[in-house]
Amino acid sequence: MAEEFDPGWLELREPVDAVARSEALAARLLARLPARPRFLDLGAGTGSLLRWLAPRLGRAQVWTLVDSSRDMAEAAFDTIADRADQVGFPVTAPNRRTLLVHAPGGAWRIETLITDLAEAPANLPLANADAVVSSALCDLVSRPWLERVAAALRLPFYASLCVDGPARFTPPHPGDARVATGFRRDQARDKGFGGPALGPRAPAAIAEVFAARGFAVESAPSDWLVRQRGSVAHPALRDVADPLLAALVEDHAGAAARQDARSLGRIEAWAAARLAQVEAQRLSARIGHRDVLALPPRG
Repeated sequence: MAEEFDPGWLELREPVDAVARSEALAARLLARLPARPRFLDLGAGTGSLLRWLAPRLGRAQVWTLVDSSRDMAEAAFDTIADRADQVGFPVTAPNRRTLLVHAPGGAWRIETLITDLAEAPANLPLANADAVVSSALCDLVSRPWLERVAAALRLPFYASLCVDGPARFTPPHPGDARVATGFRRDQARDKGFGGPALGPRAPAAIAEVFAARGFAVESAPSDWLVRQRGSVAHPALRDVADPLLAALVEDHAGAAARQDARSLGRIEAWAAARLAQVEAQRLSARIGHRDVLALPPRG
């Protein structure tokens, strides 16, 4: 089964994801969709991609949120309903599997599908979709998984926030290279998708696999830029900069330690120094990402 993520981590990263995604690439996707498009959101988590993309479409739409965790699906409904209420969109629930957000341009119909994404695409309702979308998923999948999905699709495929490079923490630290090497090795382990994870090779792999099947592929940078209070690149990130940077440090240290246990002491020293910089509001980070859009031939 594919790896699962903590809802708290997804909530923490949502503001920086929203700032990072490419508006231009999303607009190209939306321009190819029918009047009431149906989205199949793979690894949807708590629905952050829906909350970002649905208002940009601005009309009636249907979403199927695909995840392996029933708890995550329930968290998605709760979070979507709460956020809709905050902006004044009425919400109704015709049944336990369906949520309706009554947005000004038309209702968003949202359903969930609990299934193991490692088995995709055989277990996906592709005939009932106009686009397959995902966020922060494709760097976790294997090349064979991606090839199976591409072979089954005649729909637009949109993969946002695919990691495409290492984290760059500032200011530099002598332990950066050691931690980066361990983290890169950890990125490549099997994440439950039937082979080594693509990691930072994901954007290039998506382009190659879909282009070979006649899709037109475009990509755009969607880097995370996280700075401390007083120098944050975007106002929406001020409240999350400290906890997000601390989580990034701990995640990198944990991954590096899994791959290089003999260097545990040095890795722990790196983490301690970086967390002290977070506390002192001296640390910033840049995480390389790309959004990728593959459009099938028209007709």
